Amino acid sequence: MAIFNDFLRNRRRDELSVEDLQALEANIHAVQNVPARHSLAISNQPIGMSTYLIEGFICRYMDDREGVRQLVAVHVAGDFVDLHGYPLKRLDHDVATLGPCRIALVRHEALDKFVSDRPNLTKLLWFSTLLDAAMHREWIFRLGRLDAVARVGHFFCEIEAKLRAVGRSDGRQFSCPLTQADLGEACGMTPVHINRMLKELRERGLMHMQRGRVTILDLPTLRRLSEFDPSYLFISE
Repeated sequence: MAIFNDFLRNRRRDELSVEDLQALEANIHAVQNVPARHSLAISNQPIGMSTYLIEGFICRYMDDREGVRQLVAVHVAGDFVDLHGYPLKRLDHDVATLGPCRIALVRHEALDKFVSDRPNLTKLLWFSTLLDAAMHREWIFRLGRLDAVARVGHFFCEIEAKLRAVGRSDGRQFSCPLTQADLGEACGMTPVHINRMLKELRERGLMHMQRGRVTILDLPTLRRLSEFDPSYLFISE
């Protein structure tokens, strides 16, 4: 299977030419298997490569002065996790794996060549970073305007939609390595509060999570409860 098989899948992938995909594949610096809970990038450190996620889950996060972590994004297969590090030259946050991952690294020197030689590919790489920005805005909305149970539901609706776009969810079940502590850091709650919200979602017959496996029992109702509108993900449903 080609490394970039899931890049922009169901998201304007048809605009990528065969030559664009071949250029991406030809400029992979390395492919690595990375263990869970492993740091990939450190805030404010120089960065010379961007990470493409082939398989697994990766988070972006920030720590407060006491070292308490806040997740600001969760990435799934098919995501170019830190492509924005190319023009910025450093990140203002940390990047780490949540579960075991397989990644591909692309040097920024190769991206320089894409900018000069492959304008269509450059536009779609830019589109990929704009998807991240759209998701950040939605996360702000979720944390600022939704109640606790809707925040958790919204998070799982987003993950399910992204996984389904790359063939990792059937609309009902998918793997998810996040712990209740991770969910709390994504939704702005304590693990105890997350446990209560997961229980409420289970008792409402909407979803349940057990041993790294999420089962969605009633996706339309879960989406309504969570005020989830997938349009910000730009997925061709």
